[in-house]
Amino acid sequence: MNREQVLLANFRSTFDTDAALYRAPGRVNLIGEHTDYNDGFVLPAAIGFSCWTAIAARDDRRLVIHSENYSESVEADLDDLQRLPGTHWANYPLGVAWALGLAEHRLRGAHVYISGEVPLGAGLSSSAAIEVSAGYAMLSVSRHPIDRTALALNCQRAENEFVGARCGIMDQFVACHGLAGHAVLLDCRSLERRMLPIPTKVHLIICNTMVRHELAASEYNARRAECEEAVRQLVKVLPGIRALRDVTPAQLEQHCQLLTQVTYRRARHVITENGRVLNVAAALESGELQNLTQLMADSHRSLRDDYEVSCPELDIMVEIAARQPGVYGARMTGGGFGGCTINLVDEANVGDFQQGVRAEYETATGIRPDIYDCKASPGAGIVRIGWDHAASVHKQIAQEHS
Repeated sequence: MNREQVLLANFRSTFDTDAALYRAPGRVNLIGEHTDYNDGFVLPAAIGFSCWTAIAARDDRRLVIHSENYSESVEADLDDLQRLPGTHWANYPLGVAWALGLAEHRLRGAHVYISGEVPLGAGLSSSAAIEVSAGYAMLSVSRHPIDRTALALNCQRAENEFVGARCGIMDQFVACHGLAGHAVLLDCRSLERRMLPIPTKVHLIICNTMVRHELAASEYNARRAECEEAVRQLVKVLPGIRALRDVTPAQLEQHCQLLTQVTYRRARHVITENGRVLNVAAALESGELQNLTQLMADSHRSLRDDYEVSCPELDIMVEIAARQPGVYGARMTGGGFGGCTINLVDEANVGDFQQGVRAEYETATGIRPDIYDCKASPGAGIVRIGWDHAASVHKQIAQEHS
């Protein structure tokens, strides 16, 4: 049996009924780190790792959610959704149900079976994949049409206000709007997007350092607070600004005395990273791939020195990757403090790149990395319609919102 058949069989074994099946992808960010919550620009791509959600409606207002990854089930009342303690996995789908309710989407009770294949803690946005796949499934089983941008915003609200992570919109947006073979150039203020074809000879090679430092969650929120403090100080002399996206490099240097050394460096990263995103987009569009090398190196250096979200393992991985033949660019990707690097590699060199990086990184750290050769993939959608669903309704939703 293929994966779809296995998941549907597992659903029937768990809930004794048939199901509809949905999926949403993880993502890798080519460039534009920590710019989304500063109203800036990002350049992510959806990847082939997905979170899968099987679902069947109930006749009441209860959600029964089972996680295949955690071998655990939770039950909740849609009229009284409560956050579970700590970092419980169920807070992500429960938070999405909560946010959709606030958006006046009345949801049906449902049996929900979640299976994730996005590597956890790797900076590839397993959380957004769970949120979007569960949200898409709950909306569909409740017969609500799918507005992908609205779904992304509701999933972001769930993570911000229910889960408690102050993420920007990038991860949920690309999980909804990803396009095969393309990166998404996203303006995180206006939500305007432009799909940029990734040259077929360029492979997205993701190298997982296999480490995740405990600083990640608390320091992410701290970095956002530091950026907001920089804006509070700069608005005194730049009254038109709303976010660091509105500040030019020259303005930052002119008024740097208003900032502490820490907030100055945080602001400098965000402001210069926005410029790098636009330059990388231009290089992809023009085919001038040689321009990517310095831009991605500068991005990593800025994340390491100004934003201080790298770690020794990420730095080692980037250094090793950058000296391999056929590499157009290498940098850390994701929130930082571990996780993955993104490497743009010529197709002729992919095998040698994987072999060289794996051997050199293991020699340097004693850790054997996972390395993924990924393609830019489609965003969320219906995989299979369950027997107990109105097929015509679901087909109409799929056609209108694919």
